[in-house]
Amino acid sequence: MNWERLNLSPRITAALQKGNLNSAKELLGLSVLELQALTHLSTSDVQQLRRAAARLYCGAAPVRTALDVRNSEPGEKLSLACPLLDALLHGGLPLCGITELSGESGAGKTQLGLQLCLSVQYPAEWGGLGSGAVYICTEDAFPIKRLRQLITQQPRLRPDIPQALVHSIRFSDNIYIEHTADLGALQSCIAQRVPVLLSRGLVRLVVIDSIAALFRSEFQADESMERARHLLALSGTLHHLSHSHKVPVFCINQVTDVIDSPNPGRCEFGLVESRILPALGLAWANQVMVRLMLWRLEGTVSDGDQSCAPRRLEVVFAPHLPQASCLCGVWLEGVRGIPDVVREDPGASTLTEALCRPVERDPEQKDGSMVS
Repeated sequence: MNWERLNLSPRITAALQKGNLNSAKELLGLSVLELQALTHLSTSDVQQLRRAAARLYCGAAPVRTALDVRNSEPGEKLSLACPLLDALLHGGLPLCGITELSGESGAGKTQLGLQLCLSVQYPAEWGGLGSGAVYICTEDAFPIKRLRQLITQQPRLRPDIPQALVHSIRFSDNIYIEHTADLGALQSCIAQRVPVLLSRGLVRLVVIDSIAALFRSEFQADESMERARHLLALSGTLHHLSHSHKVPVFCINQVTDVIDSPNPGRCEFGLVESRILPALGLAWANQVMVRLMLWRLEGTVSDGDQSCAPRRLEVVFAPHLPQASCLCGVWLEGVRGIPDVVREDPGASTLTEALCRPVERDPEQKDGSMVS
């Protein structure tokens, strides 16, 4: 290799030649101590050398830190179509990696997935990515009626966008719907059909609703190792697609009940006092970059002629976000954030008090398996 390409001092270049190092890949495979033994360079020289080799080896795709993701420019995140929700996520969904949204039935998870499928179609200056979306359903039928309703309500949800632009986008033509009845069909869809749409620039968002449904139905309790193997293979494919095409992957997840007796080996990711945890356990949690939880709260809030139950959208973990939450509601036009206002309940104070009081589920409902 021509070490002159690293733009280092002649002294360091001569040391590399004496150490019989032939490539940047070989250099990066050695530790600092090994490089010092071969080249007789100082620690600072070796660190400078490794940084230069990394830049050369990575080419035009430098490594991004969590700070880079946090400070990314507009257009490098996908807006949730609401200023309050975007503020919680510091601009929206990151383009690389898996974002998971968990919650019980009726929390509004599918509503947010549909809203993202519309938001992605706007130009970058309005928080979108100027392309379509793939929506993969694993259990319920696709909510086409609700999608049409959201499309007709886009001028109301996005009053900041020029109305001519809103009416010029053919939203329904740019959402590709897939139904996968088993795990094999899901893996085939992700590995074969979705890459074709991505390579042609037809989509810039992948939504899976829900990621847990097929794994819960196809594997028994004593098949955890086999389930983990398939789960890691699927997540590996999703990560490859996301990073190769700079496409956010949005996975809706179910929840599982927490057993009353404490389990020292369980990882709760900060949800210590919660009755429920996201499904699929630690194997899946380690594949997620951003984990969000959506809770349905007590009470009712009104906005003009509409009223709904408040929700709390919470950041459980993310490399570039603090643990925080904001209030929101599912309205006719979509999911919007709610300022801290007084609830309609007589004698109730502000919604902040509701943050720790999720709605109690029906005792007959054994788990949160229904998609909402």
